[in-house]
Amino acid sequence: MLITLFALALQSAAPASAPDPRASFFAAAREGRADLVAALLDAGAPVDARDDRGYTALTLAAYNGKTDLVALLIARGADACAMDPRGNTALMGAAFKGDDAMARLLLDKAPCPVDQGNAQGQTALMMASLFGREAQVRMLVAKGAATGLKDASGNTALSLAERQGATGVMAALGGR
Repeated sequence: MLITLFALALQSAAPASAPDPRASFFAAAREGRADLVAALLDAGAPVDARDDRGYTALTLAAYNGKTDLVALLIARGADACAMDPRGNTALMGAAFKGDDAMARLLLDKAPCPVDQGNAQGQTALMMASLFGREAQVRMLVAKGAATGLKDASGNTALSLAERQGATGVMAALGGR
């Protein structure tokens, strides 16, 4: 019954050309349509459903910079620690994209381990360091991120920052 309601809600919300009614849920997440996502959740859509590529609505919203929707999904019980098919989390995506507001939201509202690693053992701190995201490095360190962890290739956050010549990041990590 609940699945039928979910399917009907998706069908009514999907554009006429949408081949897969489920797709509107994930399209709404990518586009930051909090109103539509909330309506679909109210109709029974599973908050941690995954699309055909293995992404949750929260992951899609986070990767697309939709902070309001990510906040809504967290409030509705979405797993902000869920990994994408490569083992990356929403926080890692925020580090990759340089989205300080998203990183702050996830660090403040999501109960994820700050040192959670992906399939290669890379953490959000390592990604922020690699891409020179000094503000995020400072946020992550303030939340207790371990600066000495190594990924599968033996890299640390500091070695990644050094390789990029990111002096502000190196200083934030206690390096040169």
